[in-house]
Amino acid sequence: MARATADATAAGLAGLVVAPGPDLVHLCGYQPTAITERLTALVLTAGREPALIVPKLERPDAEKAPGAPALRLVDWTDGEDPYAAAVPLLEPAGRYGVSDNTWAMHLLGFQAALAGTRWTSLSETLPMLRAVKDGDELERLAAAGGAADSAYRGILEVRFAGRRETDVAADLSALLIQYGHSQVDFTVVGSGPNGANPHHEAGDRVIEPGDTVVLDFGGLKDGYGSDTTRTVHVGADVPDEVRKVHDVVRRAQQTAFEAVRPGVSCQEIDRIARRVITEAGYGEYFIHRTGHGIGITTHEPPYLVEGEERPLVPGMCFSIEPGIYLPGRFGVRIEDIVTVTENGGRRLNNTPHELGIVA
Repeated sequence: MARATADATAAGLAGLVVAPGPDLVHLCGYQPTAITERLTALVLTAGREPALIVPKLERPDAEKAPGAPALRLVDWTDGEDPYAAAVPLLEPAGRYGVSDNTWAMHLLGFQAALAGTRWTSLSETLPMLRAVKDGDELERLAAAGGAADSAYRGILEVRFAGRRETDVAADLSALLIQYGHSQVDFTVVGSGPNGANPHHEAGDRVIEPGDTVVLDFGGLKDGYGSDTTRTVHVGADVPDEVRKVHDVVRRAQQTAFEAVRPGVSCQEIDRIARRVITEAGYGEYFIHRTGHGIGITTHEPPYLVEGEERPLVPGMCFSIEPGIYLPGRFGVRIEDIVTVTENGGRRLNNTPHELGIVA
C-alpha cells in the first residue's frame, strides 16, 4: 500500500480509490464474501494511514484481512449515505485513480459527494501496479506453473480419439484440481479445424485420429495464476505441414524467450516472435499479441504487443505464446510463463515443447 501510494503521488494523483477485485486483494488481501451494491473501497492518500470503507455488517470479515493491521476501518450502516464516509478521506478538488472494476454507481456516488474531484482509471495511470512480483509471488507463480506441468503430463496419458473436446477438457480440469489448483479459469481443447480459433471453447466435436489439438489451460493455485498452451497430435503419423508449422512456432517461442532481459521493450519481444513466423511465410496467421502479464489474475499488464514501449524489469511475469492458425485446417500454439531476471529470463513452467503424441 505504501508503494502504491508513492507511485500515485509520482503520477500526479491525490490518491487511489480501490474497489473489490484483484487490486484490492493485491494491496490489502481483502475480498468481500460477496460483491454487492454495498460500498467497499480502499482509500490511499499520501500522508494519511490507509482507510478501508466497509459496510458495518462486513467489518468482522475485513478485520481478518492480512492488511487489516495497517488499515483504518471506516464503517457505515444500511440507511446511511456511504459516500459521506468518504468525504473526510478525500481532497475536494483532488484527482484520483480508481480501480477499473469499480461499479459505475459507486464512482458516480463519489463524484456527487465531492463534485470537484476528477477521476482516472488505474490501468491508464498506474498500469504496472501489480506487474513486478516479489519473491513470494514468484514462488507462487512457479508452483502454479509446476502444477500445470503435471496436468499436461497427465493429459498425455488420456485417450483423445473418439471422445468429445468437452470430455478432454473435463479431464484437464480434474487434473488441475488434482495438482493443487483451487480454481480452473479455462480449458481450451481445439481439435482439427477448431484449433484455428485461438479462443475456441471446447465443444461436442468428436476428436478423430490424425487431428492436431491445441490445449490451452490455466487457473489459480494459492491465489496466483497458471496459463499453459501445448499442441498435440492424435496418432504418430504426423503430416509434414503440421511438423513444419509446429517447428516454426517452437522456434518463435524460443527466440522470443532468449531475447528477454531487463531494458528490452515489451513490443520488441512481440516483434522478435512475429519475425520468425513472418519469415517462414505464416505472418498473416499469427493473429494475436505475443503475451500478457499474469499474477493474481491470468491476464494483466504488461502486454507484449506492438506499441507497448515499456521496458522489461526484473520481477515482471508474462506469457510468451506465439501461434499459427490456418483457417479450416488446424492451429499450433506454444505458451510458457516467463519472469524477467537480472540478466535474462526464467520459465515458470517447463514441459517439453515438442509436438505431443496422444492416442
